[in-house]
Amino acid sequence: MKKLRNEQKGIIFIVLIVVVILVLSLFFVNSLKTNKVKEALEYDSLVRLLFVVQDENTDVLFSDVIIYDTSTKKAAAINLPGYTGAIFQSLGRTDRLDQVYNELGIESYRVEVQKMLGITIPYTSVVALDNFIKLCDMFGGMRVFIPSPIDCVSEEGERWLLPSGAVNLDGDKIAVYLRYRDEEETEESIQDRYQNVMGAFLTGLHDQSFKIFNRDQNFRMYADCIVTNLADYEEETLYAELSDIDTESIIKQTITGSLRNVDLRGGEVQQLLFPLNNGEFIKEAVKQTTYMLMSSDGSISNRIYVLEIQNGTKTQGLARRTATLYQNASYDVLSAVNADSNDYAETIIIDHIGNESVAKQVGELIRCTNIKQAEEMEEGAARDSMVDFTVILGRDFNGAYVIPGASY
Repeated sequence: MKKLRNEQKGIIFIVLIVVVILVLSLFFVNSLKTNKVKEALEYDSLVRLLFVVQDENTDVLFSDVIIYDTSTKKAAAINLPGYTGAIFQSLGRTDRLDQVYNELGIESYRVEVQKMLGITIPYTSVVALDNFIKLCDMFGGMRVFIPSPIDCVSEEGERWLLPSGAVNLDGDKIAVYLRYRDEEETEESIQDRYQNVMGAFLTGLHDQSFKIFNRDQNFRMYADCIVTNLADYEEETLYAELSDIDTESIIKQTITGSLRNVDLRGGEVQQLLFPLNNGEFIKEAVKQTTYMLMSSDGSISNRIYVLEIQNGTKTQGLARRTATLYQNASYDVLSAVNADSNDYAETIIIDHIGNESVAKQVGELIRCTNIKQAEEMEEGAARDSMVDFTVILGRDFNGAYVIPGASY
């Protein structure tokens, strides 16, 4: 009997040793575990996320790139129209942007979007439409503005009804808002709706953060609806940071360009949107927006600045095309007109408000350093006090940048 008790004690002792080893192993594993989101933010305050919502067929419904500066709390949402056209290396042909995702998945899509915008995007999130509906309901609805009541019928006979005004929509209504199509509606207005929903999602994340991040268990309910390229604890860090966004001042951008009919595979002809200036305009717009988000004194991003673009050359349509560039960078262009002369040798930026730092930012977009105060100019050149800055394009402007000493 005594021998048996000794054997039992030995077994218990061995079990205790095993338990201690397991506990210490878990401790060391957790202590060595790194959080790449936290580590990245120690060196760079910018967060860049590619956010994709899938439709019922797991194709892209809409997608945005979120750029967020954690130090200023300012963010931009860059809409990626699915019908954007280009020669995509991953596909080996000219096609729609969303076809990259539909055929090859999120990683190839991320790579092509990085090339298109000229930035690195380390984080991705994919949400199926039914899970997006769940998130909407968990947020208590999402608030969007609908300019006029919606009452139309789909090809399948489904009736779509939505009220007008600033309305809080539950998950099912958000699905209707995303999916309905009006015969008279343009593709551009559809993209506006997608962008409104992206803004509503970020607002919901911000407004419900006290509940979402109150306990780890709470966050997991939300995180189960989102597929990311991060570990669970890194995903929570990322979305906790995003929940601090100043949702009242989110900058909204999209890709603009010219529409062309393209023969796709199988002889199908589609109208695709090809970015302006071979994609250089959107790269510069994203760069400019990033500067605005990072402005430490807030002078760049506290309000939208109003510009007038004047064409001081003989090149037709130059002011209008440049206006699009500035609109992509979230400036408000009041007018795009001809200057008092079509023989300006140099591009000039006229500062009507005496804000040197903003004037430099306006100039950086087109690489113009020739900045004048309004009082320095003749009355005809600085006549419009309704704008903050006047941009007069000269012969040194090649349609995208100022090349000092050049003549186009």
